Amino acid sequence: MAASSRSSASRGPSPADVLGRITLVTGKEEFLNERTVVAVRAAVREHDAEAEISEATASELTMAVLGELAAPSLFSTTRCVVVRALENLPEESAAGLLTYAADPADDVAIVLVHGGGPKGSGTLNKLRKIATVTEVKSTELRASELPRFVAGEARAAGAGIDEEAAEALVQAVGGDLRSLSAAARQLASDFAGERISVEKVGRYFGGRAEATSFAVADHAFAGRRAKALEELRWAMDTGTAPVLVTSAFAAGARGLARFSGAPRGMREADLAREVGVPPWKIRTLRDQVRGWDSTGLAGAIRAVATADADIKGAGSDPAYTLERLVLTVTELRTR
Repeated sequence: MAASSRSSASRGPSPADVLGRITLVTGKEEFLNERTVVAVRAAVREHDAEAEISEATASELTMAVLGELAAPSLFSTTRCVVVRALENLPEESAAGLLTYAADPADDVAIVLVHGGGPKGSGTLNKLRKIATVTEVKSTELRASELPRFVAGEARAAGAGIDEEAAEALVQAVGGDLRSLSAAARQLASDFAGERISVEKVGRYFGGRAEATSFAVADHAFAGRRAKALEELRWAMDTGTAPVLVTSAFAAGARGLARFSGAPRGMREADLAREVGVPPWKIRTLRDQVRGWDSTGLAGAIRAVATADADIKGAGSDPAYTLERLVLTVTELRTR
């Protein structure tokens, strides 16, 4: 019987889901991986408040350690053992781990964390075929999926959030899931019982939300040169990393290129999936694209690539490089 599987976004496990079983956590999204580890620990503590919690790295998982895990009669309490970096498991320990996984101790919860990638995939595939293994996958989120993640975090904290407010929070805080989760939960706590709006996001994150790298790029691609320069200077003054600005310009150029090349007559939701942006962003792209043709977009893409190279070492003055990028993009749009 093959291992069961569930998404990292599903509700927390019960004690029966983790004790006497192996929880296999896979994927590159560290925040979601850690959330699963915390949930398993909580389930074990729910069953036994005095449960022993321990950790090890897979590179330390010798046969002696596996022998201890395989001898539940020696344990005086319920245990939760977290083994991190499973991709570094010594080859000579794999067989012992697989043997234990096939018949785990009833009062032990084992969590195996694999950080993604091909290393150790042979052991992963064998674990997935074992009936007592539950895999929890954490996939990296695309930029277009971040607002939905924010909405889920707010909902879990007991609040609703408007679609554009979720996007505003992403633009203000950035793409780090840990920071986004904390920001969404803070808003949900401070506006308990209310729906989170763009105005509420701006009240808390206004200084950041109005001067983010995405705001600079949006103004530039819309041809608002003065506004883009104003936001850029504010962003630099408040510590926004130059590389985030070039990244935002690259995302803006890609979005416009995909939008302009998308089939006509598509429904907005389908078009958003085609372009790889949230549905509300389609309205922004529709407004921006009116001033662009294929020649202008090609020039903008080259300008972004040049600026990115300068920011990463080819140039010596990031502020000048970014101002030049704003001027170049707005000039190309005007033409």
